[in-house]
Amino acid sequence: MQRTLLASIALLAILTVSIPGRIEAQSGRWGKDYFPNLPVVTQDGKTLRFYDDVIKGKIVIMSFIYTSCKDICPITTSRLAQIEEKLGDRMGRDIFINSISVDPENDTPDRLKKYAEAFHAGPGWLFLTGTMADIRAINGKFGERMRSLTEHRNEIVLGNDTTGDWQRDNVFNDLDRVTNAILAMDPKWRDQVRTPTKENAAMPLIPLNGPPGQALFIKMCAGCHTVGKGDKVGPDLNGVTDRHGRAWIASYISNPEKMRAQKDPGALALVDKFPSVRMPNMGLSENDAADLISYVELQMYRLNAPQTGSQGTSAAHQHEHHH
Repeated sequence: MQRTLLASIALLAILTVSIPGRIEAQSGRWGKDYFPNLPVVTQDGKTLRFYDDVIKGKIVIMSFIYTSCKDICPITTSRLAQIEEKLGDRMGRDIFINSISVDPENDTPDRLKKYAEAFHAGPGWLFLTGTMADIRAINGKFGERMRSLTEHRNEIVLGNDTTGDWQRDNVFNDLDRVTNAILAMDPKWRDQVRTPTKENAAMPLIPLNGPPGQALFIKMCAGCHTVGKGDKVGPDLNGVTDRHGRAWIASYISNPEKMRAQKDPGALALVDKFPSVRMPNMGLSENDAADLISYVELQMYRLNAPQTGSQGTSAAHQHEHHH
């Protein structure tokens, strides 16, 4: 029986935390004599040599995706986009992201370019394809030996070719922690930052005491959607319950594929507006969907509620303190 996306993500997070992530380089084995220097093609149609142009002398984040993926790839890529924002001007200068297709026969440069644009990928983020034989040879060096597209690895691999340090990580962990793990691949950055205490390292990664749906929204939705800050990879959710109603939204986020197959007008309108990346089937339960909708409505209320003046706010605080 196939696991739901939420169960898969939970398992990935547990495995990444419980299993040491560092990959032993074995006296420099992961270097120019390990990685094949085969040709790869970028989303802009430029042919590069994999080791010389993509890996050599760089700090890299390696991700394995395919553009027609209906579950985890879009969420993985959206969380990488959030990491890209956190890395700021280090992206394309000190640190580089490489998303390698595991379906090179279908992932043409043009398709990859549209996918990259949907996630607003900036300088330093390559989406790579090539021949099936070459891509399999490259991906195999990272441990990606899938038997089918649905079984490809979903961890990311972090590496510093200069130092020979390589490790696995998981973008479904806390993004600040993952970003720090990426930055720590640079010895200069690592030397400037105090090692976190054991107590801090063990703190919960996602807030557990927030309103229902908050943790789920942060992990699954925030990479593609905002509430009141404009369209992102998908639509701005401000006013979404007014536009569609709770029942429609619950049905759609629970099984978007089914609604697209049924030619639902609202679902097809979203395909037309956001053609490169479609809402994945996240395997949400009815309660999960209800919690997410309630959380979005809470954010809408906070965004759109009339603002009381400072005097009213002060009075409210005094009233609360009095009680």
